[in-house]
Amino acid sequence: MDSRRQLALMLAPYLIGLLLLVLGPALVTFALAFADYDLIGAARWIGFANFAELATSPAFHAALSNSLTFAAVAIPLRLLLALGLALLLYRRAPVVGTARTAVTLPTAVPEVAYGLLWLWLLNPMYGPINQILRSFAEPDSIPNWLTDPTDARAGIVLMSLFTIAETFVVLLIARRAIPTQVYELAAIEGATGRYLLRRVTLPLMAPVLGLLLLRDTILSFQFSFVPALVVTEGGPPPYATTYLPLFVYRNAFEYLRYGFAAAATLVMLLCTAAAVFLQWRLIRRYRSRYGW
Repeated sequence: MDSRRQLALMLAPYLIGLLLLVLGPALVTFALAFADYDLIGAARWIGFANFAELATSPAFHAALSNSLTFAAVAIPLRLLLALGLALLLYRRAPVVGTARTAVTLPTAVPEVAYGLLWLWLLNPMYGPINQILRSFAEPDSIPNWLTDPTDARAGIVLMSLFTIAETFVVLLIARRAIPTQVYELAAIEGATGRYLLRRVTLPLMAPVLGLLLLRDTILSFQFSFVPALVVTEGGPPPYATTYLPLFVYRNAFEYLRYGFAAAATLVMLLCTAAAVFLQWRLIRRYRSRYGW
């Protein structure tokens, strides 16, 4: 058996899975976006009617605005937090292993269980977070995580900041991969502290940071789904924490409006592609400027 045939046989399961589980459903979703389909009767072609309804839907406008705001706030915070922890915990020390485990542990918890845990933590009356805040904060300044729209959105962002294990591990490896000779040479030149961070560490880690930024942008719509479904149920009313994934889920599986949900999915895909394209252009400009 020649090497090309072996390679084809090895790739066959992956290619079949890609076709059946990714490309096939994607094509079906694209077709349903232009149809009226409720899973019971036959699909009926309606052209751009679903997109016209999306343009006038207050729920969709709120979901789109919430999703874009979440991505703009949560992605930089997640990346900065993971970077800070990676720079803090890259050295070998007795307690560093325990700290690394603590950072990665929340990601190992099933998402629904994670959401239920935060439902208890954010309880305005009896939750541990507000109990701690009451010990030193004024009563009027304590967040109402489940009943105030702004506080509820902040709670969803807060939940996303504890699921940074993959980003943290990649940045930790990237930091440890930087040769120590680079810092020795910089120390000979008298570079210390912030100068090393700005001129040595961050530029050498910039390619990895750029890739993680693109990755988190692609996955940002997924981060908000389970918390919004389990913890806030899309509220406080009417749509304070209704994000695009939750909007699609409810229209497809609760209201059986698969065509309408497919149209919203295409809009979500276009928003993700536009954000990734913009970031890619910025990364290319940075790359051409600094030569990495």
